[in-house]
Amino acid sequence: MMNKTHSTSRFSAVGAFFQGLGSSAARGCRKFFSNGKTIAGFAILAFFVLVAVFGPLIFPYDPDTDMASAYLMPSWEHPFGTDWLGRDVFRQVIAGTGSVLEIAFYSAVFTVVLGTVLGIVSGYLGGWVDKVIMAVTNIFLSIPSFPIYLLLAAIVTINTPVSLSVIISIWSWAGLCRAVRVQIMSLKERDFIQICSVMHMSKAHIIFKELLPNVFSYIAINFVMAMRNAIMASVGIMLVGLAAYDPTNWGAIINAARTKGLMNVKNIYILLYPLLCIVVFQISTLLLANGLDETLNPRLKVM
Repeated sequence: MMNKTHSTSRFSAVGAFFQGLGSSAARGCRKFFSNGKTIAGFAILAFFVLVAVFGPLIFPYDPDTDMASAYLMPSWEHPFGTDWLGRDVFRQVIAGTGSVLEIAFYSAVFTVVLGTVLGIVSGYLGGWVDKVIMAVTNIFLSIPSFPIYLLLAAIVTINTPVSLSVIISIWSWAGLCRAVRVQIMSLKERDFIQICSVMHMSKAHIIFKELLPNVFSYIAINFVMAMRNAIMASVGIMLVGLAAYDPTNWGAIINAARTKGLMNVKNIYILLYPLLCIVVFQISTLLLANGLDETLNPRLKVM
């Protein structure tokens, strides 16, 4: 009977968290449109999503080569010109947008889930659990991430966006884990958490109803930044040729233009288009993250 009661309490706590999350999301949406940076970042990010979804339908990519049309200059028919094989660069960039965003999204999900769960467990339980998790976290933080990406990519076969996302997220969660742990350790000393403990409320209630809503804004900001970092990591891995070759991936386009020789000005043009997309995407994530921070961070409002 006691197990059934505890199970019911646990499910009700989870349900209460998602109910509270819904009301918090409604309030967050109202705050969302009160910040110019957030709106600008979201608008640019939404544009990339629309390009990824509808772009290939409007401008389908043709992988067939046409050497007679190699290195054509930009025109109405080929807005970005053509590459050394006569393929339309504009349609290549559009076709690659979907896979790049997919990798960024999956990487952010894996990173945020892993970092948040371990950070909450470490900060809330403390003791030997905290010591073990922090020891592992320090190992991950002490080693530069990109060389590990390259090593893992060389060992593991990467042929899908999900597999590349897993490679990226394996070494991206540690910073978030430590930051969440610090916030949880601070929150659990607050009066409202102490009252919950005195009232013998379940750990599920304390975690899902009391702790998670207080760190949700921080997690949302880190989700955006994880997408930004994943874009750079995935393009870098594709740039050095350690993932399955995809001619439409932005990193593959940059790598191919570089290997064809930058003494040819036309290759520089081809290289600049995906680079410009990467820069604009980075700007959108920075604007969105900074806007969310200004909107949701109470300390900045006080200042």
